[in-house]
Parts: sequence; structure tokens; C-alpha cells
Amino acid sequence: MKSAKQYSYGKQCIDWRDVWSVVKTLKSNFLTKGPKVAEFEKAICDYTGAKYCIALANGTAALHLAMLALDVKEGDEVLTSPNTFLASANCALYVGATPKFADIDPETACISVAEIEKNLTAKTKVLIPVHFAGQSCDMEKIKQIADKNNLFVVEDAAHAIGSEYKNSKVGSCKFSDMVIFSFHPVKNLTTGEGGAITTNSEKIYKKLLLLRSHGMSKDTASLTKNDGPWYYEMHDFGFNYRLTDIQAALGVSQFKKINKFAKRRKEIVEFYRQEFLHDRRFSFLQERDYSKSCPHLFPLLIDFVEVKMSKKEIFMKLQEQGLNLQIHYIPVHLQPFYKNLGFKEGDFPNAEKYYEKTISLPLYFGLSNCDLSHIVNTVKKVIS
Repeated sequence: MKSAKQYSYGKQCIDWRDVWSVVKTLKSNFLTKGPKVAEFEKAICDYTGAKYCIALANGTAALHLAMLALDVKEGDEVLTSPNTFLASANCALYVGATPKFADIDPETACISVAEIEKNLTAKTKVLIPVHFAGQSCDMEKIKQIADKNNLFVVEDAAHAIGSEYKNSKVGSCKFSDMVIFSFHPVKNLTTGEGGAITTNSEKIYKKLLLLRSHGMSKDTASLTKNDGPWYYEMHDFGFNYRLTDIQAALGVSQFKKINKFAKRRKEIVEFYRQEFLHDRRFSFLQERDYSKSCPHLFPLLIDFVEVKMSKKEIFMKLQEQGLNLQIHYIPVHLQPFYKNLGFKEGDFPNAEKYYEKTISLPLYFGLSNCDLSHIVNTVKKVIS
């Protein structure tokens, strides 16, 4: 029998200020292509320190446009982590390029700098380090590799809004050409669905603006002719990847609480760490000194040999007790589609070993300390 109270691994926090922000926009003259999108973009720039931001329909759209803005195409290779959501690798396929992987650091589950160097080829064009669970990759070292090999860097920060690397906000683009964010409901803040790209390059920014809206422009400075105020021209092959003002209004309101969200998320992670610290059946990822994480996930690592239970058995029993958890991630190269591209088991052993022992516990703002105690006690009871 399922527990009366149910917990998911992630969940949005919406208060009356968020609702009122959206209602005001619904009653305004602009539901899309209006001022709230620009306000949301400015909030992201002000927070991260980046010069430019473009809000988009979702994080996957952001990755796609990032590849297009860098003119990634057939014959190019894009190197990313196997421990990520599918979109981090799929974005290479969207533009006809070839996705490649570099194994993870087993202590952080972020892409390994050493493995990046081992997997570079003459065709590598872009590095996509993934800031897993909110922790930043070692971006300064990754940028050094990129500069040495004439590569672009696109940070996948879908997990990492609110995080820092060496005292700079993730999103500053200090060590990259672009940073992409996701604002799905389980992320650190939400717009319902939504994403964004930050960059310090005016050239990339202008390209992204075109690509976001069908490759179309009404900018008089770029028109080949001007028939009147209605006139527009298609200058590139773009997409409809716009964010609505309704979503942006929610994002603007949510952004005002990012520090509060980050503080509580860190408290929850610390609570879990203390509760599982001295139990040899459990362990967790390490955070490097250069990273100051706004945690998106809390992956609990379980010694399944020690507990004498399978992951599936534990997962199902926790569901019966109201803990509806998730696994982050099934290594991308083990997906049937990617196996058909030539990848196989054993290619990236650190990512595979990590997958075998990880399970993500609930982590979201609305969890009380009583909830956390219940969650910990439930896990320990099931794995007794």
C-alpha cells in the first residue's frame, strides 16, 4: 500500500507573488513578444554578469541554437559527458554533427578534464561540459584545453542556475562562449518550460536573436530594402523558439527568490549528508573547492552488494512508501539509439559504475525538516 504523503525528486515552488505576476501579464497587452521577456533576460544578465541573454522555449532549444550559432555541421564532433540528459548530445545530431563523449570524474560525476584531452580529435569543434547536479565543472582548465585546440565551449548549466565557479556566477561566460540554462519545473527556478543562453559575444547574440524567431528581422539597419513599418526579411533559417511573456513573468518573479531557494537547497543537502555520513552502505558525490553549488539534485550512492538488494527492488519499495524518486542518469551512450551509432557497454566505465549505484533523493524548496527526517528514515528502513 502506498504512503498517503507522496514525495517526488523535484518540484516547483509557486507562491501568490508568482501567480500575481502571471495574472498581471495575462491582463496586459502582451502575452508574447512583449516587455516581460526582456525583463527576464535582463534579470539573468544582472545576476550572472553576462553581457547578453536570450530567453528561449526550453533548454533543448538553447542547445540547438548554440550549435547553429557556432556553425557546427556535418563533419564536426561535439564532445560532452555521458552522464547527462539526452539533449546535451542530441544537439550535435540536430545539426548533422557527431556526438562524442568523455568519461566522468567518479567523485563529482562531472566530465573529467583528463578524459576530455584523451578524446579530442582533429574533428572536435565544441566542448559541452555539463554542470551535474549543480556543481560546476573545472571551467578554467576546460577553457585552457579549448584555447589550445581552437575549440568552442558551451556550458550546459541546466542544473546550475544559482551556482558559482571560482567566485563567478555560472552563466558569466568567463570561461566559455555560451552558457545554457533550463527552467523546467524541477529546476532551481522555473518558467514552466523555458531556457536561456548567456554570452559575452555580440556577434553570437545577434545570431541567436535571428535564429530564435524564424531567422526573421525588422531591424532597419539589416534590411536590404524597406517597404514600410510592416516590412521584415528572413536572413537565416531559424525556428520558433520564443519564450512567452506569460512564462517570463513567472521567471521574473521566481528570480527574486533565487537566493532563498539556493539557501534552502544547500540546507537540505547538508541534512542528507549528515544523516548518511557514518553509514558505510551509503556515500555521495564530492564538491570541489572551486565550486559553490546551488544544488539541483542529491544523488545518494548505494552499495548494493552491502545492502543485498537490487536497485530496482529498492526503487519499487521506496515508491510504495511514497518516495517517487528518479535516476540521474542512464548513460547516454547506453541508449539503443546511441548503441546503433557504435557506442557500447564499457566505453565509459566511470559513468556506467556511477549509474549502477545512484538514486536521486527529493530536493526542493518546499521540503520541511520533518519531511527530510521522514525521507531519511524511510530510506534506511527499506534498506535495513
